[in-house]
Amino acid sequence: MGGGSLDRPELEKCLDRLEQGDTLVVWRLDRLGRSIRDLLQLVDRLDKSGINFISLKEKFDTSTAAGRLVFHFFAALTQFERELIRERTMAGLSSARARGRTGGRKKLLSPQQVRVAKTMWDSREHTRHEIAAHFGVSVQTIDRAVRANTTEAKTGGGK
Repeated sequence: MGGGSLDRPELEKCLDRLEQGDTLVVWRLDRLGRSIRDLLQLVDRLDKSGINFISLKEKFDTSTAAGRLVFHFFAALTQFERELIRERTMAGLSSARARGRTGGRKKLLSPQQVRVAKTMWDSREHTRHEIAAHFGVSVQTIDRAVRANTTEAKTGGGK
């Protein structure tokens, strides 16, 4: 299966033993795939290997034309749903950007605090831990802020 699939050694052993013309039978779809996407990928893999698939509970049987049609219709609906979700997400992000909102966590240090931290850093009179304690943030936050401020100064950005 794909790189994103979770490790399922027993399922892999089962699939490795199947040959063209065989039929994989499961009691319910959720016994085979952890998500619709996993399930669709797995059934596509079976189909490409010439292996039929039957789910007893949902009555999918890819050995028949009608079963393949129903399964492909099911697959098309899930793809359509995924694309609608993506479109709505992108529209929401675009709308938020137009209102001046950006994603991600809120910055812990204001630009003025970053300048002060950079000055303290450059003076070499304070340790990273002292600077972090002064602003009530982690050492990593100070490191990132100072590095970002240094990079912006070198590239001419952030002014």
